[in-house]
Amino acid sequence: MLRRLFATSVLATSALALGLFAGQPRQAAAQDCPRGALDARYCDRDGDLVADTPTNPRELVDPATLIFAYTPVEDPAVYRTVWQPFMDHLARETGKRVQFFAVQSNAAQIEAMRAGRLHIAGFNTGSNPLAVNCAGFVPFAMMASNTGAFGYEMEFIVPASSTAQRIEDLRGRTIAFTSETSNSGFKAPSALLASQFNMRAGTDFTPAFSGRHDNSILGVANRDYDAAAIANSVMTRMVARNVVRAEQIRTIYRSDSFPTTGYGTAHNLNPALVERIRAAFFNFNWEGTPMQAEFGKSQPPAEKFIPITYQQHWNVIREIDAAMSVSYACR
Repeated sequence: MLRRLFATSVLATSALALGLFAGQPRQAAAQDCPRGALDARYCDRDGDLVADTPTNPRELVDPATLIFAYTPVEDPAVYRTVWQPFMDHLARETGKRVQFFAVQSNAAQIEAMRAGRLHIAGFNTGSNPLAVNCAGFVPFAMMASNTGAFGYEMEFIVPASSTAQRIEDLRGRTIAFTSETSNSGFKAPSALLASQFNMRAGTDFTPAFSGRHDNSILGVANRDYDAAAIANSVMTRMVARNVVRAEQIRTIYRSDSFPTTGYGTAHNLNPALVERIRAAFFNFNWEGTPMQAEFGKSQPPAEKFIPITYQQHWNVIREIDAAMSVSYACR
């Protein structure tokens, strides 16, 4: 299904490359090295598609305070509390202070890492490729169940009372997306609408951008939007917290599974520090924590971190981006 989803898409989204990073400080001149799709400031000599650790010791950073940010899909105040036990654990494992950075947008999160103000982060599925190529993000972990199951699906949802029963019924209506960096909130549904249903934004439906999945879900529940493309993992958690009621919303389409938020570090952290950070992710005990209570509501439940690679686990996302002519250029 996924290959059909993007194989014939002719959509192009260039907003990712139109000045998101204007005004960022210039770093050292581009090196003469292999880099693939990476920005000129990075190298990829080992061909794993992520930025190499700098070979010049003067380019490595070992900050006294580590800045951590979680992807801005829902209320930052809620997730600051959810992540606190993990940040305390991270502080003990690294011997560093750890500060939570409440980001308001995917673009702001990527800009912060590119500018050196963000050291550890969880980037959502769709923004991972841009974070990797523009900001030197190196993902290494993802949430999964105790059995190793992971993933989420993109869903088109409508108000429960809507007459829409199929995607075709959304012609002429308003469809909410989250942001143009989101996989399930924009890129995958846009490719699907164009390739399988010949539906174009502005011609066959009116697009709206809510900024976040929770806004889209609340908007459909309150009938502000006729439909929305969302990540069902977010909706599951919102229903579990009684933010919305399941009976307010109806799903008319569900995709195959995608990888979830990828966690990792900036490419230029001291390698010894990176090893301690990675160890903290994989030896963290979730039992009885707010993280278990919150992320365990997903299906499959998130109960631990598992190791991943960008090259393998984000291949399907890169294929969708290629089908939509998404550029990872940083201008």
